[in-house]
Amino acid sequence: MSENATLFVNAAQTVTCAGPARARCGPEMADAVVRADVAVLVEGDRIAAVGDHQTLRNTRVDAFIVDCAGGVLTPGFVDSHTHAIFGRARYEEQELRAAGVPYMEIARRGGGIHASVRDLRARSEADLFEAAAPRLRALASSGVTTVEVKSGYGLSLEDEIKSLRVVQRLSQSLPMRIVPTWLGAHEIPLEFRERANGRRLYIDLLVHEMLPVVARERLARFADVFCEPGVFTPNESREILTAARHAGLGIKLHADELEAGGGAELAGELNATSADHLAAVSQAGIAALASAGTVATLLPGTMLFLGKTSQAPARRLIDAGVPVALATDFNPGTSPTTNFPLILTLGVSQLHLSVAESIVAGTVNGAAAVGLAARTGQLAVGFSADLALWDIHDVRELPYWYGAGRCRASWARGKPCHSHDLALTFTG
Repeated sequence: MSENATLFVNAAQTVTCAGPARARCGPEMADAVVRADVAVLVEGDRIAAVGDHQTLRNTRVDAFIVDCAGGVLTPGFVDSHTHAIFGRARYEEQELRAAGVPYMEIARRGGGIHASVRDLRARSEADLFEAAAPRLRALASSGVTTVEVKSGYGLSLEDEIKSLRVVQRLSQSLPMRIVPTWLGAHEIPLEFRERANGRRLYIDLLVHEMLPVVARERLARFADVFCEPGVFTPNESREILTAARHAGLGIKLHADELEAGGGAELAGELNATSADHLAAVSQAGIAALASAGTVATLLPGTMLFLGKTSQAPARRLIDAGVPVALATDFNPGTSPTTNFPLILTLGVSQLHLSVAESIVAGTVNGAAAVGLAARTGQLAVGFSADLALWDIHDVRELPYWYGAGRCRASWARGKPCHSHDLALTFTG
């Protein structure tokens, strides 16, 4: 045999999420395809078979064995929305919010995104890499094997390119799959807000200077815009995203996070790959997403950390036929968590999803939200060997033990990505 083989055996449950290689919606999200007494055979970086242990053992007698010891085996999770390239934390803002200072007022005072921009601009590429690498390893330790990483704290040509080059270095040095997204339109930088016609000048910089470099150097797969009242308008977002699509990038939006501002409607109009946040999405926005098949990426950790009493209307989205994904929104200001199972907990307890819906939202639909539904998100023949092994005996325990570190190990493209358990070594 030309490829190394690994056989995963003795899992109490194997959650395959097997099915169509696309986003799941409506009733499809309710079936994560949980199987007992099956093994998973990996050859090289692909899943070769899912079936009877002895049959697969006879197929590849040379396979290394991973004994799952009665744990639960799942696809590796896809965290489809993170902002992992930043410097210092912004813990002081949590106290301000507790004292009643609104998010947008903190931003007006120079906090929020602007604080991270000032900090990032003062840091070297090497400094940012050293800060980001352990954060992504922490995500891997919570079962994440594919992660989207955005720029967006540079907001200048030099600093956005610097951020995306850090993402590129991370992709080359870590085993997990990393999807880079250009988010130059995360905010209007303060130096432009203070200038006459500054908004127009910054949009021109994005479209005519920054985007061509990003596209030419192939530094991003997607472009994203923060389409929200007080940030970028739907018309401004349309201009930036249309230019990005013409440059060969996929498109995503931060939409309707705090107010209904037409972001979801724009995402539907543009057939965006995903629209993210959506805590304040309108009924018209839901209809637009459903019509376009755009993935609604919900970020319940953000609303929890901001102290909001409302969450995105997950049930209305699913009932309308919108495919729903879950992600951490890992960032220094509003969701400083790398704990993906905690997001599943919030999916169940705050968004009122079933466990199966939460699992599908974090695997198949997360993959669809970054254009990878044909490659990862399920344990099925031909898919990438992205797996996570959990120290539980029933998948319903995964969101139940909230905040617990139950991931024993994860593999990305067949290679070990993380291991809590030194006893989990390959044996012949």
